Amino acid sequence: MKAKPIMFQGTGSGVGKSVICAGFCRMLGRRGIKVAPFKSQNMALNSGVAQGGEMGRAQILQAQAAGIEPDVRMNPVLLKPIGNSTSQVIRMGKPVGNFTARQYYEMSQDNLKTAIEAYASLAKEYDCVIIEGAGSPAEINLHRTDIVNMRTAEFADAPVYIIGDIDRGGVFAWMKGTYDLLPDYGKPRVKGFIINRFRGDISLLQPGIEMFRELVPVPVVGTVPMLNLTLEEEDSQSINDSTKGGFVTVAVVRLARMSNFTDFAPLATCPDINLIYAKSPNELTGADIIIVPGSKSTIADMKDMRMRGFDKKILSMAGKTAVVGICGGFQMLGRTIKDPDSIEGDDRECAGLGLLNMETVITPEKTLLNKTYHGLAQFDGIDFTGYEIHMGESTTAHTYTQLCAENDICIADTENKVLGTYIHGLFDSADIASRVIAMCGKAINPDYSYHKNKQAQLDLLADTLEQHLDTDTILSSLY
Repeated sequence: MKAKPIMFQGTGSGVGKSVICAGFCRMLGRRGIKVAPFKSQNMALNSGVAQGGEMGRAQILQAQAAGIEPDVRMNPVLLKPIGNSTSQVIRMGKPVGNFTARQYYEMSQDNLKTAIEAYASLAKEYDCVIIEGAGSPAEINLHRTDIVNMRTAEFADAPVYIIGDIDRGGVFAWMKGTYDLLPDYGKPRVKGFIINRFRGDISLLQPGIEMFRELVPVPVVGTVPMLNLTLEEEDSQSINDSTKGGFVTVAVVRLARMSNFTDFAPLATCPDINLIYAKSPNELTGADIIIVPGSKSTIADMKDMRMRGFDKKILSMAGKTAVVGICGGFQMLGRTIKDPDSIEGDDRECAGLGLLNMETVITPEKTLLNKTYHGLAQFDGIDFTGYEIHMGESTTAHTYTQLCAENDICIADTENKVLGTYIHGLFDSADIASRVIAMCGKAINPDYSYHKNKQAQLDLLADTLEQHLDTDTILSSLY
């Protein structure tokens, strides 16, 4: 039996498509429907590993909401920007090269074929597929090369619901403009609009909804209130500081090409922790722990960090303040970073922070692992899951404390309070998070569980959608 699809597109990026799709995955999963997420093409520096391949974190969250294992077919094409209008292209979980925007659009037919085959394969195994669009379907200059909005709706034969963000203002103009600029073959597929992130008295909005129906022959099928969820975000434009009166301050250096900032979602939700994304060196002042996060272009971000003065500030605080580097941030903790084949950019070498006596060489082969790690030393007795996504090998002649039985992927200079790791998802484990926080001499509540919090938030999201949307209409194609 072929799955029945429902597609959610948006009036633009950041309007809540990913989260609403996750809510529908949870809603249908709770009803006993075998449901999977799908997004033909994703552009994001937040990625994870599934079945030895790389895919967008948004579809990983949606799969978790549905209660199933993530699968690279759920995100067959992933673009990871590396600067200068160039992105690394991932197909079915594997990198195929770096391409400019123009080169990528010339590949649209090949990418469309990949997306169609991935969707067809998924559709054979599930009762329903919740499909997410990207950006806006009204980008008229991209209609010809589109593989993720109306073209996906067409090959999946999916009804489409378009999401608008009222918190940004002008939602009716945004929705009407989107509808008016859709390709002719796409308009009949639009079955309704969803107004997202509403605050205030719904009765004051209702006249506008009724007037909108006179302008556009498609109804508004519900208004979702502002929820302020702490679920993982897909785009860096959506991340914010999380200061809630905690007694531990963790400052993450906001790199220009920061990747996998979903690593810090557990810290953002912990009541004991104030999480800051530092845009300037002065914002590191007073931090108990400084984190240098992952980067898609390590040398370029290291140079940018030095230009903005972060290196001097971090070095002035090191030894007194704990410093943690993750993935690309781990590479920046070393003495030198070399990219002899210009894999990540034009620069072939730069000095790192020098907090670890280590050298990194960027290599063409990408490490993609998802596994259980076995803790040693300050992580002793803890088995935890995580994943690795990196290009490059880091070597050191110095003897550092190994924090995992898997050598050299998680090391510490305990005397100087420096920790470096290639493992993403480290803080998903409350035990590991507690041990890392202990580097600054403080302790967080050991009973806090990010996993339980995430499940509760997904249930809240699904309950809210059930309450505020005309789900009978939206789900009518399934029954």
